[in-house]
Amino acid sequence: MIEQDTIKLLRECDAGIKMGVASIDDVVDRAKSTQFKEKLTNCKAEHEKLKTEIDQLLDRYQDDGKDPNPIAKSMSWVKTNVKLGIDESDSTIADLMTDGCNMGVKSLNKYLNQYEAADEVSKDITKRLINLEEQLTVDMRQYL
Repeated sequence: MIEQDTIKLLRECDAGIKMGVASIDDVVDRAKSTQFKEKLTNCKAEHEKLKTEIDQLLDRYQDDGKDPNPIAKSMSWVKTNVKLGIDESDSTIADLMTDGCNMGVKSLNKYLNQYEAADEVSKDITKRLINLEEQLTVDMRQYL
């Protein structure tokens, strides 16, 4: 049970990181403020560091990880492009990123509770990812 919950939790983190990185990639070049771009770029780098840790752990379990839900990814892309098509401002980007982070935090907490038998290393990675998402939400406030 521990191994299965661990793998499932790591898979959800993997999918969440892929979704977060794709979302940042969708907006970073549209950001006007250099400081804003830097915050997004730094957050992406932190996501990628966690992704490396997750990949190493999944390799131990001989698991390939998980891609984000294609429907959710498509809906996110459409929402981003529609909103930015109407108003391509840092405020709009901050709003989109805040919504995405909030959904990520909610999902990750749900999975943390759902896969409670996961090992402590995987739970720690999940908590660090949650903290990263929460910090980005805080960083976005000044641009809303």
